Amino acid sequence: MKPNKLITIIRDPREVQRFLVWFYLIGVAGMLIPVTSAFFMRLTPLALLMNFGLLLIHHENKFSTKTILIFSLILLSGFFIEILGVQTGIIFGEYMYGKGLGCKLWDTPLIIGLNWLLLVYTTTTITQKIKTHNIIRIALGAGMMLIYDVVMEQVAPRMDMWTWKDGIIPIENYIAWFVIASLFHTLIQFTGIKIRNKLSETVLIAQFVFFVILFILL
Repeated sequence: MKPNKLITIIRDPREVQRFLVWFYLIGVAGMLIPVTSAFFMRLTPLALLMNFGLLLIHHENKFSTKTILIFSLILLSGFFIEILGVQTGIIFGEYMYGKGLGCKLWDTPLIIGLNWLLLVYTTTTITQKIKTHNIIRIALGAGMMLIYDVVMEQVAPRMDMWTWKDGIIPIENYIAWFVIASLFHTLIQFTGIKIRNKLSETVLIAQFVFFVILFILL
């Protein structure tokens, strides 16, 4: 395929949406087949990077200095919150990361901050389409992230992403997720950052359905 042709396809949201659907369907199959499951598990960090890269390409608003600073703050805050969580067991409960999310620093995957930003970004895109008060948008965004986490937590140990002490997910994990997600959404809403992206819903829904199917079948 010629480079110009590939660039044209990547910039077409409908083509990318179709690609993402097939990408996650193949991912489900790869995870469920014993011979290929270990290989596909190791692709998780690359999948996150690819998703974020595609979101950046289709970001419709101007990347102002304020936007870059806020996005960077969410990414770094998410990473350092996870470091504190792993090292102390206070924030989310006692857990440890496996190899499924790639390279680690202080026992915390480098990619995890990007995952926080990706979830805040995609859920914000959805909530900002709703004509309502910012407080409700914040609650909706945090609520969507909480529901996402509830499902993801059931699959994460099977994908060697992380495991909980005694295999029990503490309620404080979900409380912390909602509180932290609310703070990040508050930061977005009250700094006036607007996010429009035709791929956000596809990325969020594809990932969520991916985890739902694996929860049922894996």
